[in-house]
Amino acid sequence: MADGMRFETAAVHAGQDPEPATGAAIVPIYQTSTFVQPAVGEPRGFEYARTDNPTRRALETCLAALEGSSAAVAFGSGMAAITTLAMAADTRRALIPDDGYGGTYRLFDKVLGRLGIAYDAVDMTDAEAVGKALEQGVDLVLAETPTNPLLKVLDLRALARQAHEGGARLVVDNTFATPYVQRPLEADADAVVYSATKYLGGHSDLVAGAVTTSDEELAERLRFLQNAVGAIPGPFDCWLLLRGLKTLALRMERHCANAAVVAEWLDAHGEVEVVHWPGLPSSAGHELARAQMAAAGRPLFGGMVSFELPSEERALEVCARTRLFFLAESLGGVESLIEHPARMTHASLAGSGIEVAPSLVRLSVGIEHPDDLVADLAAALG
Repeated sequence: MADGMRFETAAVHAGQDPEPATGAAIVPIYQTSTFVQPAVGEPRGFEYARTDNPTRRALETCLAALEGSSAAVAFGSGMAAITTLAMAADTRRALIPDDGYGGTYRLFDKVLGRLGIAYDAVDMTDAEAVGKALEQGVDLVLAETPTNPLLKVLDLRALARQAHEGGARLVVDNTFATPYVQRPLEADADAVVYSATKYLGGHSDLVAGAVTTSDEELAERLRFLQNAVGAIPGPFDCWLLLRGLKTLALRMERHCANAAVVAEWLDAHGEVEVVHWPGLPSSAGHELARAQMAAAGRPLFGGMVSFELPSEERALEVCARTRLFFLAESLGGVESLIEHPARMTHASLAGSGIEVAPSLVRLSVGIEHPDDLVADLAAALG
């Protein structure tokens, strides 16, 4: 952490000194497109807001402090962050998860493929499958853990070793865990990517993305492309994200505690066939999660829970009947959400050969009282 500060303190103070001109305690929203220079070629530190902005710089300083990285680069969305990262890494062939966000699959299959970037989708819990895929000549391994939507836990240190031996960089999408729960750079990942829209912002009121890394060469390339391509967040979104980061530790504690109550209740429900949540002792990734998802000093298993019902018809029915769990895409906000991955967040996988069970329901467990959330699910399940 910055200057020896612990996570909670860095979230409030890193990059956020009082504004010198007025003493404002909160970083201002520098809502400007350009900056006046006293003389030709002598800017006061900022020239043009696509290149840099004081609000964005404060955000990037704070993100780097929370990740324990030397650099953080902010983008207009998580997808913009992944796209720019793939460009910065000079990617010719990538590995992506076979259980991952549908938008990531769509990006590699429908967009980056047209630019000459090949990809393979593999089960990254299978070291042999990863090894065989790496033999094809891979530059970038993009992992998610826990995965979306089945909450599989990947061994990051083992993946990093495999990737590096194969001549590839390991990048980890840490959106589900956040740096409060898990820090992939400490497991030898080369970079971490976030949809900051989710838990980092935490209030469902912004869209943003970020990449954190301690690879200075990669960071320099990312900053160049951030300016050259221009997929940046606006100053107001940066300000909202800074505000969200201040309470990230508090919120993640409650998200994780509530998810435990919900997952255990679902696991005991007679109609629920399978519950996917790494905090359950019966989960295949439980022991690995206990060791790896412990950046807070003890295991925390995240606020995402998925479960399977007997049929797609039943899954759709339950999604339509909750009251406190809003039916919506996205995740990580203070309010609880429910969705049907096969028809919503992962609809882009249709016809790809990568199957999401139509009976699967995904929950983003919010910070409401857990008893109310269980009662809502009980009513929806009838």
